[in-house]
Amino acid sequence: MSVERDRKAVALAVGPALLYLLLFFLAPLALIVVYSLAVNDPRGDVELALTLGNYRRALDPVYLAVLARSVGYAALTTAISLLLGYPVASAVRAMDRRRQAAMLALLIIPSWMNLLVKNYAWIVLLRREGVINTLLQAAGLIDAPLPLLFTPWAVVIGLVHTYLPFMVLPVYAALERMDWRLVEAARDLGANRWQTFRRVILPQIRGGLVVGCVLVFIPSLGAFVTPDLLGGAETLMVATVVENQVLQVRDWPFASALAIALMALVIGALLLYRRFGGEAGQERVL
Repeated sequence: MSVERDRKAVALAVGPALLYLLLFFLAPLALIVVYSLAVNDPRGDVELALTLGNYRRALDPVYLAVLARSVGYAALTTAISLLLGYPVASAVRAMDRRRQAAMLALLIIPSWMNLLVKNYAWIVLLRREGVINTLLQAAGLIDAPLPLLFTPWAVVIGLVHTYLPFMVLPVYAALERMDWRLVEAARDLGANRWQTFRRVILPQIRGGLVVGCVLVFIPSLGAFVTPDLLGGAETLMVATVVENQVLQVRDWPFASALAIALMALVIGALLLYRRFGGEAGQERVL
């Protein structure tokens, strides 16, 4: 009887979560998979055909270039966020508790701001008559406005601004948990800063670094608003292509195939995290 009660208790505890995943994750995902195997009939309606033509079309060099560009922007955003995030997390960790709380609040609160507001702020800064070009011309550093907006760097800047907190917070948490006595021991034994970082600090915070990279890379890969507002035709990312196929071309099967391809890239990133991040917690300082 006790075993039966335990099973009922587990079912009551897990059942709502499983139902939620079934209704709002698995069912829509299955629908997208079905649509990706369909075709558009002459009237523009979706017709089930169980064809892989949409996936073959997604392998066209034009769309592969868009996928590669999306991966490149996401990887560059992740790398810049990592280079900026570690020093920021280290500086916050070195502060006293009161200042730490204030700095963490300054990092988190901007994430609550609407994404459109952030991107329109960058438009004001980067456009030809914007703040940056106006200040540079006033200082006599440039004669004509620089083409800052609608460039790849404008997209990357917007993505870094949006997702940098997702890098700082995991790295800060990892720095808080690490054993700093090992750092003191390494310095007492004559290790320089680079040796201390590579042999003592890095192995202990590797898990936080990997988590931060995953949290930045995955949403950057599927970013839509920032590339659409700050980029141009040459900065097209896969999410924008999916939106165009759904709302303008009305080719839902091909848009579904592109969405599945994007999801495959996300799964690949998660598998890399499982491979490297999962072992990070078990790694010991040599």
